[in-house]
Amino acid sequence: MIDGLLMNFQAKMDARLDILLTESGQLYDSVLSAARYSIIDGGKRIRPFILTEFYKICGGDDDCAMNFAAAIEMIHTYSLIHDDLPCMDNDDFRRGKPSSHKQFGEAMALLAGDALLTEAFNVASKTIGIPADRIVKALNILAENAGVSGMIGGQVIDLQGEKTGLTADDRLLMYKLKTGALIKVSAQIGAVLAGADTELELAAAEYGENLGIAFQLVDDILDYEGDFEALGKPTGSDEKNGKVTFVKLLGIENCKLLAAEHTKKALATLNKLQGDTTNIKELTEYLLERKN
Repeated sequence: MIDGLLMNFQAKMDARLDILLTESGQLYDSVLSAARYSIIDGGKRIRPFILTEFYKICGGDDDCAMNFAAAIEMIHTYSLIHDDLPCMDNDDFRRGKPSSHKQFGEAMALLAGDALLTEAFNVASKTIGIPADRIVKALNILAENAGVSGMIGGQVIDLQGEKTGLTADDRLLMYKLKTGALIKVSAQIGAVLAGADTELELAAAEYGENLGIAFQLVDDILDYEGDFEALGKPTGSDEKNGKVTFVKLLGIENCKLLAAEHTKKALATLNKLQGDTTNIKELTEYLLERKN
């Protein structure tokens, strides 16, 4: 069932992104072409799906949250474009096709990522049908978690770890920031936009944080034992870049157990919510068993 839901949501999200990132015949449209290359018809749209599901769980009943959902996907895709650059992880493939810098060159890939990051806040700020105070709060949460104290901070820890090595605690913090922050705020922002009280907002954030850790642990496992055809990108990148992941620190089986533990914590948190959590529970279980 969750596969069908995700496919329907992907089509809906792609249609919204297609409109939001339409080329307009300007001289600078080349950067939009590069941005569209990386974001349209690619990815599972997990983060925007989480946002809209929590919006519905906490009382939202329409598409008013879709601009924020699109913004989350723009920020996620920008981070992938930049992660793939030679100065970062230096990966040549993403989502089953050449990475942005292989297709358009490093300079245009860099600008495409910058454009998506900036446009994300432009799009989110134009949300209608939701009270302005909720929009402002959600924008603040998004900016904080995409920035130095969130996703960027996690990327810095990751880069530094390639030279100095990371302890298990350091790596867990990196997971919470680099991967977990954007997943956490997807749930949290959905709750905020729906007008959830503080207790429900914190429950949403707790769910997202645990899911984010589990998600990155599964990514580590797939980098170790997955394959290119399923992942759409090369495996063994962590080994190539000298990263000491939890797979190396704990072993593959213990890594799987830890991912299952954080998934269980995420599922338990959903019991604090009052709305229908069926879809998000199915997604949570699906992500633990995913192959890409």
